[in-house]
Amino acid sequence: MTRLTAPLGRLRLGVNIDHVATVRNARGGDVPDPVRAAKLAEAAGADGITAHLREDRRHIRDADIERLMAEIGVPLNFEMAATEEMQKIALRHTPHAVCIVPERREERTTEGGLEVAREENRLAHFIAPLRDAGCRVSIFIAADARQIEAAARIGAPVIELHTGAYCDAHAEGHVDARDAELARLRDMAAYAHSLGLEVHAGHGLTYDTVRPVAAFPEVMELNIGHFLIGEAIFTGLETAIHRMRAEMDAARAEAFDG
Repeated sequence: MTRLTAPLGRLRLGVNIDHVATVRNARGGDVPDPVRAAKLAEAAGADGITAHLREDRRHIRDADIERLMAEIGVPLNFEMAATEEMQKIALRHTPHAVCIVPERREERTTEGGLEVAREENRLAHFIAPLRDAGCRVSIFIAADARQIEAAARIGAPVIELHTGAYCDAHAEGHVDARDAELARLRDMAAYAHSLGLEVHAGHGLTYDTVRPVAAFPEVMELNIGHFLIGEAIFTGLETAIHRMRAEMDAARAEAFDG
């Protein structure tokens, strides 16, 4: 088998702590504390922390972002919609990374990728101040060539491919659809890399679905949240992260050394 060469470095794991805040907010008060979860994730080997500050503040709050910026030692990936309010917050904090995602009040979680191709001019102007401030800007998009090309044109250095359709097909036992979605992700990761974009991926990944995506040599970072927080209820966050890290590392080793 041909030995693959990684275009960049080690596969990173970003841990999304949104749903610790979801549990906290369900009852009110301050527990469980998402910042405590972020620190535990960092201690367990997470390469970064992801937090989505939504317009309706349904999980992460403004004070959580303040504390994350002050208290964690790994990079913060600040997920946000492309709104003036969120741009101002991001520019005030200048986190390491800003990921622009679609957002609708009625959705339970982020559904699908951002429509970049139809909003190129607006998004190009929106991300420019963030880049100028030193934030690494990524765009959360579907594995679609048109969206990838638009992301490259507006000057986004990073894309994050939405893996939800692949994970949903796997969970529903639709093997053909799962394989088709996985092939699309693989092809679009390679295409994005050929355009000079750094490639990340995430949404819905589990122990059962992470290995094929982790094996793509162009993917440099996976962002995983809901599944890890759910597993942490039963095994603890450290154990859940260690196992996910092991799955990712094993897939990478098999792909590069097989």
